[in-house]
Amino acid sequence: MSETLNYAPLPSRALIAISGPDWRDFLQGLITQDVATLSPGEARFGALLTAQGRLLYDLFVVGRPDGAWLDVLSEERSAILQRLGMYRLRAKVELKPDETPVSILFRAASEAGPSEAPGQGWTIDPRAPGLGWRGYGASAPAGAAIVDEETRERQKLRLGVPGPADWGSDKTYPIEANFDLLNGIDFKKGCFVGQETTSRMKRRGQVKSRMLPISFEGSAPAPGSEILSGTLRAGEVLSGAAGRAMALVRLDRVEAGGLTVDGRPVVLERPAWFVNALRTEAA
Repeated sequence: MSETLNYAPLPSRALIAISGPDWRDFLQGLITQDVATLSPGEARFGALLTAQGRLLYDLFVVGRPDGAWLDVLSEERSAILQRLGMYRLRAKVELKPDETPVSILFRAASEAGPSEAPGQGWTIDPRAPGLGWRGYGASAPAGAAIVDEETRERQKLRLGVPGPADWGSDKTYPIEANFDLLNGIDFKKGCFVGQETTSRMKRRGQVKSRMLPISFEGSAPAPGSEILSGTLRAGEVLSGAAGRAMALVRLDRVEAGGLTVDGRPVVLERPAWFVNALRTEAA
């Protein structure tokens, strides 16, 4: 018997509708993702960076017949609208909030999602296998279990996929948050805000730190807790729950193992999607 699909409304996400004859050119020069070839009904993951190449806002661009939706954090929508307005200048672009609800459809334990689109309004999450389908005004399919957003967050943590609680704003480089391995950066599209730093880090192999999951016994260490390799600082704990958390780790200091946080042993994990993406990149 196949595993039950979970349907979760995502109140933490909100939409910005973008339209007008210049919308593609406008976004193309701003965000890390290519939109020139975006098709209606397709979602692509990306970000808006600072000029210095640090993460400001994550987003999904969802193609529509007359433009696109930007799927962003609800609490950041007003700030993103304001920032995009600063770049608009003479571009023929319309930006406005859209109250269409966002949801997700996923399997709780396996890394497989629905094999086909489960109905109108659904598009596959482009980041990694197992993340399921994102819904925009979409209804729960028959037989799906209705769960809360916290259940979805636990599933993401199990898969080792970081989120906004891990990278914050204006302090993390997108490659440190694995945007390059989660289909969040198009290195062939040309210029975007923060592109020079991002491309240089990738081209020169200057990726010293990555976000990866750690496992441990008991409750999660406090965010910001220091991860040690012997006596050397090897990273810090980010968001987490009992038994598991995301961490930003120094890759050159975690290979030997023997990691601890507050005197407790922790084990660093490399998710299958992470290993496969690195292998594909190296091929």
